[in-house]
Amino acid sequence: MGVHKYVSDVKTIDQQIEAVFSHLSDFRNLSRYINEDLLNVMAEKVPQLTIRGFEADRDACRFEVGSFGKAEIRIVERTPCSTLKVRGEGKLPVEVTFWIQLLPVSLNSTKMRLTLHAEMGMMVGMLVGNKLEQGLNQLAEVLARLPYPPIRDPEV
Repeated sequence: MGVHKYVSDVKTIDQQIEAVFSHLSDFRNLSRYINEDLLNVMAEKVPQLTIRGFEADRDACRFEVGSFGKAEIRIVERTPCSTLKVRGEGKLPVEVTFWIQLLPVSLNSTKMRLTLHAEMGMMVGMLVGNKLEQGLNQLAEVLARLPYPPIRDPEV
């Protein structure tokens, strides 16, 4: 078993870093976009990883993964307006930790990069490594396109 590292392309989000961080640091916001239609599309692409029973709270998403059983993805560390550290727990096919890294570019522009560490054997890494890298880039693209509500000025 070894740790395989994957890094997404850098994406630019046209929103303040505070708004992006606030939105991404609460999994309830992301659960709005995960519905039965999306889960069915994912199941068609990777039938072995059918996801059912998705639910989320501020800190975690819980779901069942195919025949593996119950799994959870939990935010384990928040560095305000900089980094979210997320860890997979439960019955996931591989042990994963990933980071959402944010960097302000200007008042209304934020750069984002995802980094994934997956603990798996060399053979498994050779089989799924390319798919993990593609999936990480797709996830970065989806997160960059989300509608981020602006932070309201408390004086207005």
